[in-house]
Amino acid sequence: MAVFVPTMDGMLHNLSVCQKEFISVCVRDPRLLKDDLWHTHVDYEICLQTNSMCFRKKTSYVRRCYSEFVWLRHCLEQNALIMELPKLPPWNPFFSLKNTEQVTQRMTGFQEFLERVLHTPFLLSDSRLHLFLQSDLSITKMTRCALGKTKYTVAEAIQRSSSGCISGLVDEAACDSDSESTSSSGLGLSVDTEVRGSPVPFLES
Repeated sequence: MAVFVPTMDGMLHNLSVCQKEFISVCVRDPRLLKDDLWHTHVDYEICLQTNSMCFRKKTSYVRRCYSEFVWLRHCLEQNALIMELPKLPPWNPFFSLKNTEQVTQRMTGFQEFLERVLHTPFLLSDSRLHLFLQSDLSITKMTRCALGKTKYTVAEAIQRSSSGCISGLVDEAACDSDSESTSSSGLGLSVDTEVRGSPVPFLES
């Protein structure tokens, strides 16, 4: 049944039209993190805003690394079967946060990838996508949670991880060796390298 609400112009407007479903995603704020003396990695903030019933949180903020995007695409590819998935921005052995053009292209590529994924209804049923976008879990824990091998459910991980309500939900290591790992030259440059211990091959898309 349609619901009509009065507006300032004195007219009645259909509430169902006013509340048209939307999913908005933004990739921003690249950050360089130091793993050890010789290695650093870059992560990015993903801001999701939506009124879709598919998502538990209507607004969420998480930080993800390049290799976590690679992992997500690999997971979605397993379910997509013959569906062609959008590409990720290519792996760059000379990636540097000091190169504004490279950073902009990387973030734009991530955002376009997520936008196309989020506007493909079939892919929205994958719990790993929701954990990637709305939880603080590492790759290992997202995989285990999606398989039902953790003490908390997918919904609990999404609802509580950012507030720290689940003890031990977030790994001590920021990305549990699943991050976009880089080598530091000591000059502030960040160079993409193969991810150590990643369950997914780190290859150029």
